[in-house]
Amino acid sequence: MSSLVHLIYLAITVYAFLILARAVMSWLNPRPGTAVHRLTAALVGLTEPYLGLFRRVIPKWRIGDSGPDFSAVVGLLVLLIVLQLLTSL
Repeated sequence: MSSLVHLIYLAITVYAFLILARAVMSWLNPRPGTAVHRLTAALVGLTEPYLGLFRRVIPKWRIGDSGPDFSAVVGLLVLLIVLQLLTSL
């Protein structure tokens, strides 16, 4: 792999882990002002522009008052496909 492709591969891998961390942190309900809350807010700020693209296309499933958000799953799948394409270069 060329160094540019390797750098892009690394950046996409780090971003995929940020999305995964955001998904895990969404299960928690941290109190405002805590370090966990600030970390969650930072993860949302970093990943929302990308995941928002999928959230506009994928309809939300409703189960009562809440529903699962599959945008992180679809976003990760797209990133994994891109990583596979990069490894074939």
